[in-house]
Parts: sequence; C-alpha cells; structure tokens
Amino acid sequence: MQELLNKILILKDSEIKSRIDSRLAEFSIIKHQQKEAIFKELCFCIMTANCSAVKCIEVHERVKDGFLTFTENELANKFKELGYRFPNIRSQFIIEARENISQLEDIIKTGDGGRNLREWIVRNIKGIGYKEASHFLRNIGYTEYAIIDFHIVDLLVKNNLLQKPKAITKTKYLEIELLLKSIGNKLNLNMAELDLYLWFLETGKILK
Repeated sequence: MQELLNKILILKDSEIKSRIDSRLAEFSIIKHQQKEAIFKELCFCIMTANCSAVKCIEVHERVKDGFLTFTENELANKFKELGYRFPNIRSQFIIEARENISQLEDIIKTGDGGRNLREWIVRNIKGIGYKEASHFLRNIGYTEYAIIDFHIVDLLVKNNLLQKPKAITKTKYLEIELLLKSIGNKLNLNMAELDLYLWFLETGKILK
C-alpha cells in the first residue's frame, strides 16, 4: 500500500491538487441548483455504465436540455446520431427517471447524504447501481462516495490491495469501498478526493 500512498502524496504536492480541488468545487454547486440541473447530472451517470466517460461527456453536452424535453424516441435518435453506445435502453431509463425528478430533489434537499440516499436511488432509478449512484452523488457534491469502476479496481489489483473480482456485487462494492476509506484516512482525503487522485493515477485524466 505504501507505494500507492507515496504516489498520491506526490500528486497532493503538485498542480494536480488545484485541478482536483477546482473540479470538486464545481461538483459542490450542483445539489443546490434547480431540480433540472440535478436531473441532467443523473442522466449523465445513467449513460456512463459500460461506456467511455469521454464519449458520455461529449454526448451529454450536446443533448443538454433535451434530457428534459425529448420523447423517448427523440432521445434515442439523438443518441444514435451522436454515436452513443446504448441509445434505446438508456433513453428508456432516462425517460422513466424523469418521472422521479421532484421526488429526487426533495430527498436530496432534505436528506443527510448518507447511505439511505444512495439506497433510495438504487431502488428507484432504473439503470442505476451502486457505482452509478455513487457517481451521481459525488458529481453533485457529496464527498463520501467513490466510483468503483474497472480503472479503480485495476489500480488496486496492481498494488496488491485487491484480488480482481469476477463481478462487483453489492457486497463486493461495499467491501472495496471500505478499503478505499482506509486509504483515504491514511491520506486525510475524503472519498471524492481520493477517487479523483486514483483516477488520475490510472488514466492521466481528471473528468467527472
């Protein structure tokens, strides 16, 4: 573990820290915005499952308010036009999720940001699992979530901190989350910060 800790400590003393801090500051604003902005961020996280983050960012920025106004067919066609990988099923998920905009806003504005909020999202938003729910909450300003995707898993495996799982079940997700929390505690980093440092180590990018 020490080798990984040392790499992150080096990044914390570099210009990468200011870039990560800036990105997290952007995230922190969203949960205080109108429900439409919150919902559009949810749409992005629905899109990212098994898809390139870079491509999803591109498509998301071009659809914009279409997430709020398009019919399912219009959204699917727009996805196809933009070369998005799962146009039909994800457009279905997004249109169904749109019915929960007001309830989602109420829960976010009145909740404590704890595990119950993530559980509600997983139970009520089709197409959202623990990774996507954590991604969404991190992206709207909650700092206690990390996105455990294959980049993070591969990095932990390479550092001999984890045996590569055949699948990431709920139990395995929460197990890896505890490992990340222990790493974050050693570095005095919250989960959102740690996630961006780990993602940068593995990909050389700071995205969302």
